[in-house]
Amino acid sequence: MNEIPRTVRISRPVTVTALAAGLLAGAVAPGAAAAAGQDRPEVRKAVQAFVDAGFAGIHVRVNDQRGEWVGSAGVRKLGSAAKPPTNGLFRVGSTTKAFTATLVLQLVAEGRIGLDTPVADHLPQFELDRRITVRMLLQHTSGVYNYTGEIDAEGKPEPGLIMPGEDLVEKRLRSYRPEELVRFALSRPPRFEPGKRWSYSNTNSTLAQLLIEKITGRSYAEQMKRRILRPLALRHTVPPSTRTGIPGPHSHGYYRYQDATGRWKVVDVTRQNPTYLGAAGGMISSSKDLHTFFSALNGGRLLPSRLLTEMRKPHPGSGALSYGLGVSVQDLGPGCGTVLHHNGSALAGYGSIMYSTPDGKRTLTGSITMGDAAIDPSQAFPKLQEKLLKEVFCGGRATS
Repeated sequence: MNEIPRTVRISRPVTVTALAAGLLAGAVAPGAAAAAGQDRPEVRKAVQAFVDAGFAGIHVRVNDQRGEWVGSAGVRKLGSAAKPPTNGLFRVGSTTKAFTATLVLQLVAEGRIGLDTPVADHLPQFELDRRITVRMLLQHTSGVYNYTGEIDAEGKPEPGLIMPGEDLVEKRLRSYRPEELVRFALSRPPRFEPGKRWSYSNTNSTLAQLLIEKITGRSYAEQMKRRILRPLALRHTVPPSTRTGIPGPHSHGYYRYQDATGRWKVVDVTRQNPTYLGAAGGMISSSKDLHTFFSALNGGRLLPSRLLTEMRKPHPGSGALSYGLGVSVQDLGPGCGTVLHHNGSALAGYGSIMYSTPDGKRTLTGSITMGDAAIDPSQAFPKLQEKLLKEVFCGGRATS
Protein backbone atom coordinates (compact mmCIF):
# COMPACT_ATOMS: atom_id res chain seq x y z
CA MET A 1 0.00 0.00 0.00
CA ASN A 2 2.89 2.24 0.56
CA GLU A 3 5.78 2.66 -1.69
CA ILE A 4 9.16 2.29 -0.24
CA PRO A 5 11.34 4.75 -1.98
CA ARG A 6 14.90 5.52 -1.27
CA THR A 7 14.09 6.33 2.28
CA VAL A 8 11.44 3.71 2.67
CA ARG A 9 7.81 4.69 2.75
CA ILE A 10 6.11 4.98 -0.45
CA SER A 11 2.91 6.20 0.74
CA ARG A 12 1.80 8.34 3.58
CA PRO A 13 1.80 6.69 7.00
CA VAL A 14 -1.57 5.06 6.67
CA THR A 15 -3.38 2.53 8.59
CA VAL A 16 -1.03 0.04 7.18
CA THR A 17 1.30 -1.90 9.20
CA ALA A 18 4.82 -1.54 10.21
CA LEU A 19 5.49 -2.70 6.71
CA ALA A 20 4.35 0.55 5.22
CA ALA A 21 7.86 1.72 5.57
CA GLY A 22 9.93 -1.24 4.81
CA LEU A 23 9.93 -4.64 3.38
CA LEU A 24 10.60 -8.00 4.74
CA ALA A 25 13.42 -10.59 4.86
CA GLY A 26 14.91 -14.11 5.40
CA ALA A 27 18.09 -16.43 5.35
CA VAL A 28 19.87 -16.84 2.07
CA ALA A 29 19.11 -19.67 -0.27
CA PRO A 30 22.47 -21.06 -1.21
CA GLY A 31 23.47 -20.73 -4.76
CA ALA A 32 20.65 -18.54 -6.02
CA ALA A 33 20.27 -19.62 -9.61
CA ALA A 34 21.63 -17.53 -12.44
CA ALA A 35 21.08 -18.02 -16.14
CA ALA A 36 24.76 -17.38 -16.73
CA GLY A 37 25.68 -19.79 -13.93
CA GLN A 38 27.44 -17.05 -11.95
CA ASP A 39 27.16 -16.66 -8.22
CA ARG A 40 26.86 -13.14 -6.81
CA PRO A 41 28.16 -13.33 -3.25
CA GLU A 42 27.86 -9.60 -2.56
CA VAL A 43 24.21 -9.58 -3.62
CA ARG A 44 23.61 -12.65 -1.46
CA LYS A 45 25.15 -10.83 1.49
CA ALA A 46 22.92 -7.81 0.86
CA VAL A 47 19.89 -10.09 0.78
CA GLN A 48 20.93 -11.92 3.95
CA ALA A 49 21.22 -8.58 5.72
CA PHE A 50 17.43 -8.20 5.63
CA VAL A 51 17.07 -11.44 7.58
CA ASP A 52 19.76 -10.44 10.03
CA ALA A 53 17.82 -7.22 10.68
CA GLY A 54 14.71 -9.17 11.68
CA PHE A 55 12.61 -9.55 8.54
CA ALA A 56 11.12 -13.01 8.05
CA GLY A 57 11.79 -13.75 4.40
CA ILE A 58 13.00 -12.21 1.17
CA HIS A 59 13.50 -13.30 -2.40
CA VAL A 60 15.19 -11.23 -5.09
CA ARG A 61 15.57 -11.45 -8.86
CA VAL A 62 18.26 -9.56 -10.80
CA ASN A 63 18.28 -9.34 -14.59
CA ASP A 64 21.17 -7.63 -16.37
CA GLN A 65 23.90 -8.16 -18.96
CA ARG A 66 25.24 -11.10 -16.96
CA GLY A 67 21.93 -12.94 -17.15
CA GLU A 68 19.42 -13.70 -14.43
CA TRP A 69 20.20 -14.28 -10.77
CA VAL A 70 17.59 -15.36 -8.24
CA GLY A 71 18.08 -15.85 -4.52
CA SER A 72 16.13 -16.03 -1.28
CA ALA A 73 16.79 -15.74 2.43
CA GLY A 74 14.91 -16.38 5.65
CA VAL A 75 11.91 -18.61 6.03
CA ARG A 76 8.76 -19.23 4.03
CA LYS A 77 6.68 -19.56 7.19
CA LEU A 78 7.39 -19.00 10.86
CA GLY A 79 8.25 -22.28 12.55
CA SER A 80 9.44 -23.81 9.28
CA ALA A 81 12.96 -24.18 7.93
CA ALA A 82 11.87 -23.91 4.28
CA LYS A 83 13.21 -20.86 2.46
CA PRO A 84 10.98 -18.42 0.53
CA PRO A 85 10.25 -19.85 -2.93
CA THR A 86 11.98 -17.83 -5.64
CA ASN A 87 9.06 -18.60 -7.95
CA GLY A 88 6.58 -17.55 -5.27
CA LEU A 89 3.67 -15.17 -5.63
CA PHE A 90 3.20 -12.24 -3.25
CA ARG A 91 1.09 -9.17 -2.58
CA VAL A 92 2.80 -6.30 -4.38
CA GLY A 93 1.05 -3.43 -2.60
CA SER A 94 1.56 -0.02 -4.18
CA THR A 95 3.66 -1.45 -6.99
CA THR A 96 0.16 -1.91 -8.45
CA LYS A 97 0.11 1.85 -9.10
CA ALA A 98 2.67 1.54 -11.89
CA PHE A 99 0.32 -0.88 -13.67
CA THR A 100 -2.68 1.40 -13.06
CA ALA A 101 -0.85 4.46 -14.38
CA THR A 102 0.19 2.51 -17.48
CA LEU A 103 -3.44 1.60 -18.21
CA VAL A 104 -4.52 5.23 -17.91
CA LEU A 105 -1.67 6.43 -20.13
CA GLN A 106 -2.59 3.84 -22.75
CA LEU A 107 -6.05 5.42 -22.89
CA VAL A 108 -4.37 8.81 -23.25
CA ALA A 109 -2.26 7.43 -26.11
CA GLU A 110 -5.45 6.27 -27.84
CA GLY A 111 -6.98 9.72 -27.53
CA ARG A 112 -9.81 8.48 -25.33
CA ILE A 113 -8.93 10.92 -22.56
CA GLY A 114 -6.43 13.73 -22.02
CA LEU A 115 -3.93 14.08 -19.19
CA ASP A 116 -5.35 17.50 -18.37
CA THR A 117 -9.01 16.53 -18.72
CA PRO A 118 -11.13 17.21 -15.59
CA VAL A 119 -11.93 13.92 -13.89
CA ALA A 120 -15.39 15.26 -13.02
CA ASP A 121 -16.30 15.11 -16.73
CA HIS A 122 -16.20 11.30 -16.51
CA LEU A 123 -17.12 10.67 -12.87
CA PRO A 124 -19.83 13.28 -12.18
CA GLN A 125 -21.38 11.22 -9.35
CA PHE A 126 -18.65 12.30 -6.94
CA GLU A 127 -18.99 16.06 -7.60
CA LEU A 128 -15.22 16.41 -7.63
CA ASP A 129 -13.52 19.78 -7.84
CA ARG A 130 -13.36 20.45 -11.59
CA ARG A 131 -9.75 21.52 -11.26
CA ILE A 132 -8.74 17.90 -10.53
CA THR A 133 -7.29 16.41 -13.72
CA VAL A 134 -6.23 12.95 -14.83
CA ARG A 135 -2.60 14.01 -14.45
CA MET A 136 -3.20 15.00 -10.84
CA LEU A 137 -4.52 11.54 -10.00
CA LEU A 138 -1.40 9.86 -11.35
CA GLN A 139 1.06 12.28 -9.75
CA HIS A 140 -0.78 12.69 -6.41
CA THR A 141 -1.46 16.40 -6.64
CA SER A 142 -5.28 16.26 -6.51
CA GLY A 143 -5.45 17.09 -2.81
CA VAL A 144 -8.04 14.35 -2.24
CA TYR A 145 -7.84 12.78 1.23
CA ASN A 146 -6.14 9.39 1.49
CA TYR A 147 -8.76 6.85 2.60
CA THR A 148 -6.06 4.64 4.16
CA GLY A 149 -4.95 7.42 6.50
CA GLU A 150 -3.13 10.73 6.59
CA ILE A 151 -0.72 12.80 8.65
CA ASP A 152 -2.11 15.96 10.22
CA ALA A 153 -0.45 19.37 10.37
CA GLU A 154 1.31 18.41 13.60
CA GLY A 155 2.76 15.24 12.12
CA LYS A 156 0.35 12.91 13.89
CA PRO A 157 -1.30 10.00 12.06
CA GLU A 158 -5.00 10.23 11.23
CA PRO A 159 -6.68 6.82 10.89
CA GLY A 160 -8.26 5.83 7.62
CA LEU A 161 -11.17 3.51 6.92
CA ILE A 162 -9.24 0.73 8.65
CA MET A 163 -7.31 1.48 11.83
CA PRO A 164 -4.04 -0.19 12.84
CA GLY A 165 -4.12 -3.04 15.33
CA GLU A 166 -7.13 -5.20 16.06
CA ASP A 167 -9.30 -3.29 13.59
CA LEU A 168 -6.96 -4.23 10.76
CA VAL A 169 -6.87 -7.88 11.84
CA GLU A 170 -10.67 -8.04 12.03
CA LYS A 171 -11.39 -6.20 8.78
CA ARG A 172 -8.66 -7.59 6.53
CA LEU A 173 -11.06 -10.10 4.90
CA ARG A 174 -13.89 -7.62 4.34
CA SER A 175 -14.86 -6.58 0.80
CA TYR A 176 -14.99 -2.91 -0.19
CA ARG A 177 -16.40 -1.29 -3.31
CA PRO A 178 -14.19 1.41 -4.87
CA GLU A 179 -17.09 3.89 -4.66
CA GLU A 180 -17.23 3.26 -0.90
CA LEU A 181 -13.53 4.08 -0.56
CA VAL A 182 -13.85 7.26 -2.59
CA ARG A 183 -16.89 8.49 -0.68
CA PHE A 184 -15.11 7.94 2.63
CA ALA A 185 -12.20 10.05 1.36
CA LEU A 186 -14.51 12.77 0.07
CA SER A 187 -16.24 12.94 3.45
CA ARG A 188 -13.00 14.43 4.76
CA PRO A 189 -11.73 17.90 3.86
CA PRO A 190 -9.25 17.98 0.95
CA ARG A 191 -5.61 18.28 1.89
CA PHE A 192 -5.10 21.30 -0.37
CA GLU A 193 -6.41 22.92 -3.54
CA PRO A 194 -5.90 20.78 -6.66
CA GLY A 195 -2.44 21.13 -8.14
CA LYS A 196 -1.08 23.30 -5.32
CA ARG A 197 0.92 20.63 -3.50
CA TRP A 198 1.93 16.98 -3.56
CA SER A 199 0.60 14.34 -1.16
CA TYR A 200 0.52 10.59 -1.72
CA SER A 201 -3.07 9.34 -1.62
CA ASN A 202 -4.40 5.89 -2.44
CA THR A 203 -7.72 7.53 -3.29
CA ASN A 204 -6.15 8.89 -6.48
CA SER A 205 -5.58 5.37 -7.77
CA THR A 206 -9.10 4.28 -6.81
CA LEU A 207 -10.46 7.19 -8.84
CA ALA A 208 -8.16 6.15 -11.70
CA GLN A 209 -9.64 2.64 -11.50
CA LEU A 210 -13.18 4.02 -11.81
CA LEU A 211 -12.04 6.28 -14.63
CA ILE A 212 -10.63 3.32 -16.58
CA GLU A 213 -13.88 1.44 -16.12
CA LYS A 214 -16.06 4.39 -17.15
CA ILE A 215 -14.08 5.13 -20.31
CA THR A 216 -13.74 1.52 -21.48
CA GLY A 217 -17.03 0.11 -20.25
CA ARG A 218 -15.07 -2.86 -18.87
CA SER A 219 -13.79 -3.77 -15.45
CA TYR A 220 -10.32 -2.78 -14.27
CA ALA A 221 -9.36 -6.47 -14.13
CA GLU A 222 -10.51 -7.08 -17.72
CA GLN A 223 -8.55 -4.09 -18.98
CA MET A 224 -5.45 -5.17 -17.05
CA LYS A 225 -5.61 -8.63 -18.60
CA ARG A 226 -6.30 -7.41 -22.14
CA ARG A 227 -3.76 -4.60 -22.24
CA ILE A 228 -0.85 -5.81 -20.09
CA LEU A 229 -1.08 -9.30 -18.65
CA ARG A 230 -1.91 -11.27 -21.80
CA PRO A 231 0.35 -9.34 -24.21
CA LEU A 232 3.31 -9.81 -21.85
CA ALA A 233 2.32 -13.36 -20.82
CA LEU A 234 2.24 -12.40 -17.14
CA ARG A 235 0.67 -15.66 -16.03
CA HIS A 236 1.33 -15.19 -12.33
CA THR A 237 -0.06 -11.68 -11.96
CA VAL A 238 -3.55 -11.44 -10.47
CA PRO A 239 -5.61 -8.23 -10.60
CA PRO A 240 -7.46 -7.23 -7.41
CA SER A 241 -10.53 -9.35 -6.67
CA THR A 242 -12.44 -10.60 -3.63
CA ARG A 243 -10.26 -13.71 -3.49
CA THR A 244 -8.46 -13.71 -0.14
CA GLY A 245 -5.81 -16.36 -0.79
CA ILE A 246 -2.65 -16.33 -2.90
CA PRO A 247 -3.07 -18.76 -5.85
CA GLY A 248 0.27 -20.48 -6.02
CA PRO A 249 3.49 -21.05 -4.06
CA HIS A 250 4.04 -18.24 -1.59
CA SER A 251 5.56 -17.14 1.67
CA HIS A 252 3.44 -16.18 4.66
CA GLY A 253 3.19 -12.61 5.90
CA TYR A 254 2.67 -11.60 9.53
CA TYR A 255 1.38 -8.60 11.45
CA ARG A 256 2.64 -7.66 14.93
CA TYR A 257 0.42 -5.40 17.01
CA GLN A 258 -0.71 -4.54 20.53
CA ASP A 259 -4.19 -5.66 21.54
CA ALA A 260 -6.59 -3.72 23.79
CA THR A 261 -4.84 -5.04 26.91
CA GLY A 262 -1.45 -3.88 25.71
CA ARG A 263 -0.17 -7.37 24.89
CA TRP A 264 1.83 -7.87 21.71
CA LYS A 265 0.40 -10.38 19.26
CA VAL A 266 1.57 -11.79 15.93
CA VAL A 267 -1.06 -12.82 13.39
CA ASP A 268 -0.65 -14.62 10.08
CA VAL A 269 -2.20 -12.17 7.59
CA THR A 270 -1.41 -14.10 4.42
CA ARG A 271 -5.13 -14.10 3.62
CA GLN A 272 -6.39 -10.59 2.85
CA ASN A 273 -9.17 -9.12 0.77
CA PRO A 274 -7.52 -7.13 -2.06
CA THR A 275 -10.57 -4.85 -2.57
CA TYR A 276 -9.44 -2.48 0.20
CA LEU A 277 -6.43 -1.48 -1.88
CA GLY A 278 -7.72 -2.32 -5.36
CA ALA A 279 -5.94 -0.38 -8.11
CA ALA A 280 -3.86 1.34 -5.44
CA GLY A 281 -2.23 -1.82 -4.14
CA GLY A 282 -4.32 -4.99 -4.44
CA MET A 283 -2.42 -6.98 -7.06
CA ILE A 284 -0.58 -10.27 -6.61
CA SER A 285 2.44 -11.06 -8.77
CA SER A 286 5.85 -12.75 -8.92
CA SER A 287 9.35 -11.32 -9.18
CA LYS A 288 9.62 -12.70 -12.72
CA ASP A 289 6.39 -11.04 -13.83
CA LEU A 290 7.41 -7.73 -12.25
CA HIS A 291 10.71 -7.94 -14.14
CA THR A 292 8.91 -8.63 -17.42
CA PHE A 293 6.43 -5.80 -16.90
CA PHE A 294 8.91 -3.14 -15.81
CA SER A 295 11.45 -4.08 -18.44
CA ALA A 296 8.76 -3.85 -21.13
CA LEU A 297 7.44 -0.54 -19.80
CA ASN A 298 10.85 1.13 -19.65
CA GLY A 299 11.88 -0.47 -22.92
CA GLY A 300 9.03 1.35 -24.69
CA ARG A 301 6.79 -1.65 -25.38
CA LEU A 302 3.72 -0.43 -23.49
CA LEU A 303 3.65 3.34 -24.06
CA PRO A 304 4.76 5.76 -26.76
CA SER A 305 7.94 7.66 -25.94
CA ARG A 306 6.17 10.98 -25.32
CA LEU A 307 4.04 9.45 -22.55
CA LEU A 308 6.93 7.49 -21.10
CA THR A 309 8.70 10.84 -20.83
CA GLU A 310 5.67 12.33 -19.06
CA MET A 311 5.61 9.38 -16.70
CA ARG A 312 9.21 10.06 -15.69
CA LYS A 313 8.82 13.76 -14.90
CA PRO A 314 9.02 14.07 -11.09
CA HIS A 315 6.76 16.57 -9.42
CA PRO A 316 8.96 19.10 -7.57
CA GLY A 317 6.83 18.79 -4.45
CA SER A 318 7.36 15.05 -4.09
CA GLY A 319 10.74 15.49 -2.42
CA ALA A 320 13.02 12.48 -2.07
CA LEU A 321 10.37 10.22 -3.59
CA SER A 322 10.80 12.12 -6.88
CA TYR A 323 7.42 10.91 -8.10
CA GLY A 324 6.19 11.22 -11.67
CA LEU A 325 3.07 9.55 -13.09
CA GLY A 326 2.98 6.20 -11.30
CA VAL A 327 6.76 5.78 -10.98
CA SER A 328 9.59 7.35 -9.04
CA VAL A 329 12.92 8.48 -10.48
CA GLN A 330 16.06 8.03 -8.41
CA ASP A 331 19.60 9.15 -9.15
CA LEU A 332 21.95 6.66 -7.52
CA GLY A 333 24.96 8.94 -7.89
CA PRO A 334 28.18 9.05 -9.94
CA GLY A 335 28.98 5.82 -11.73
CA CYS A 336 25.59 4.33 -10.91
CA GLY A 337 23.08 6.21 -13.01
CA THR A 338 19.33 6.60 -12.72
CA VAL A 339 16.71 4.00 -11.85
CA LEU A 340 12.94 4.03 -12.05
CA HIS A 341 10.93 2.30 -9.35
CA HIS A 342 7.68 1.77 -7.53
CA ASN A 343 7.95 -0.33 -4.40
CA GLY A 344 5.05 -1.17 -2.19
CA SER A 345 3.54 -2.77 0.88
CA ALA A 346 0.21 -4.51 1.24
CA LEU A 347 -2.34 -3.98 4.01
CA ALA A 348 -0.03 -5.99 6.26
CA GLY A 349 2.75 -8.56 6.06
CA TYR A 350 4.10 -8.10 2.53
CA GLY A 351 6.34 -5.73 0.62
CA SER A 352 7.63 -5.60 -2.93
CA ILE A 353 10.55 -4.03 -4.76
CA MET A 354 10.64 -3.14 -8.46
CA TYR A 355 13.56 -1.22 -10.01
CA SER A 356 14.80 -0.73 -13.55
CA THR A 357 17.31 1.28 -15.52
CA PRO A 358 15.66 3.69 -17.99
CA ASP A 359 16.24 1.31 -20.90
CA GLY A 360 14.69 -1.64 -19.06
CA LYS A 361 17.81 -3.78 -19.49
CA ARG A 362 18.71 -4.08 -15.81
CA THR A 363 16.04 -4.81 -13.21
CA LEU A 364 15.75 -5.70 -9.55
CA THR A 365 12.48 -7.21 -8.35
CA GLY A 366 11.42 -9.18 -5.33
CA SER A 367 9.36 -9.62 -2.20
CA ILE A 368 9.89 -9.24 1.52
CA THR A 369 7.73 -10.55 4.35
CA MET A 370 7.30 -9.40 7.92
CA GLY A 371 7.61 -11.90 10.75
CA ASP A 372 7.45 -11.73 14.55
CA ALA A 373 10.52 -9.57 15.20
CA ALA A 374 10.03 -6.26 16.98
CA ILE A 375 11.49 -4.05 14.25
CA ASP A 376 10.44 -0.76 12.70
CA PRO A 377 10.72 -1.17 8.90
CA SER A 378 10.90 2.58 8.41
CA GLN A 379 14.15 2.55 10.36
CA ALA A 380 15.55 -0.78 9.21
CA PHE A 381 14.80 -0.71 5.51
CA PRO A 382 16.65 2.36 4.10
CA LYS A 383 20.21 1.17 4.73
CA LEU A 384 19.38 -2.38 3.70
CA GLN A 385 17.86 -1.11 0.48
CA GLU A 386 20.83 1.14 -0.22
CA LYS A 387 23.23 -1.77 0.10
CA LEU A 388 21.15 -3.95 -2.23
CA LEU A 389 20.85 -1.18 -4.84
CA LYS A 390 24.58 -0.56 -4.59
CA GLU A 391 25.39 -4.17 -5.41
CA VAL A 392 22.89 -4.48 -8.26
CA PHE A 393 23.16 -1.12 -10.00
CA CYS A 394 26.51 0.31 -8.89
CA GLY A 395 28.81 -2.68 -8.94
CA GLY A 396 29.37 -2.38 -5.20
CA ARG A 397 30.02 1.39 -5.24
CA ALA A 398 28.34 3.59 -2.68
CA THR A 399 25.05 5.15 -3.71
CA SER A 400 25.56 8.42 -1.95
